[in-house]
Amino acid sequence: MIQNNSFCRRTFLKSATLLGASAAVGMSFPNLILGRGEEDYVVRLGYYDCDHMTAAPIARDAGIFADLGLKVEVTGNGKVPEAMAAGQMDVGYIGFVGMVKAIVKGSPMAAVAHNHKGGSMYMVGRPDIEKPEDLLGKKVGLSAKPEKNNGWWVTYAMQNNIPKEAEHYQNFVMTDRDEYLALKTGNLDAFWCCDPWGSMAEYEGTGKILRTFDVFPNGTWGICCAQVMNRDFTKEHPRIAQKMVLAHIRALQFIYTNPRRSAEIFADSYHVPYEVGLMTIYKKTVGESRTLRWNLEEDGYRETVSHFTSVDTLPSAPAYKEVVETGFLASNDVPDFNEFIKKEVDPVFPQGMAYADWKAKVEGMKG
Repeated sequence: MIQNNSFCRRTFLKSATLLGASAAVGMSFPNLILGRGEEDYVVRLGYYDCDHMTAAPIARDAGIFADLGLKVEVTGNGKVPEAMAAGQMDVGYIGFVGMVKAIVKGSPMAAVAHNHKGGSMYMVGRPDIEKPEDLLGKKVGLSAKPEKNNGWWVTYAMQNNIPKEAEHYQNFVMTDRDEYLALKTGNLDAFWCCDPWGSMAEYEGTGKILRTFDVFPNGTWGICCAQVMNRDFTKEHPRIAQKMVLAHIRALQFIYTNPRRSAEIFADSYHVPYEVGLMTIYKKTVGESRTLRWNLEEDGYRETVSHFTSVDTLPSAPAYKEVVETGFLASNDVPDFNEFIKKEVDPVFPQGMAYADWKAKVEGMKG
């Protein structure tokens, strides 16, 4: 808790530096000067090995945490709900359905910002897999009990009139990375994943994207994943929590406006070639629309709950305000996502721009 709001000269100078760095991206922090003792607090941040959560390594390696005076311990592939329940994690990135299920079970987390709108998941198969029926009896990676836990798979199965139950396939439960290696070595025929593994299959010629999951069948986008925080953390360190939201936003802005450096960081963090990093950043920011985002809307929540309950992968869900702490995004310090895209991104990288044209422009940028 903040116990003293007095300032020494050193604290004032550090705060002035923070304000100056933040002004470069159009943010101000009039109420976010840390109290005495909080400047040494180390935030524990976890994320999964998925391109949707790339704001975490970007914020770390692009110097955004440091610029904001934050000390953050970043853990990849962290078990976010379990760690938060055990009081071992302050901030995390997690898929929407997993988040809601964990909250229903008592995990002390709340969503504080959007991270990636629903979709941009892939069904990846060997080159000789031509149609959905070819998956029957094959070795696949669909997650544990996919008929109950993987709403995108259930939707795909229903739309293509193939069984959703794992018993009709040889289903293996692995990480996306291990699934890709199994596909590459001939030990798996197809798997469901997020990037960079769809792009890796295309880049190395080991497989192809059979289906990109984007909008729901009714044509609407939902919430794929979110930035979440431990409720105890938000109560005990509200100013640090607000700065972590702003760091998240700055990381997403950085991805959109500095795609080349973002691809380098992504490639290094996910241990893939630079070209795969480029392919992934392109998909997230241009090719599949502006999927990375920070704005949360109640309509998107309702659409997501409606779809996943309809396919029986989400038994129930609390009301929006029981899951989302809306105050962080409501702050005057938070820029509007759509205005940012309109002013800073659309004129440079118009939506739908071909990959070859986008790459040529990115490679020609300084830095």
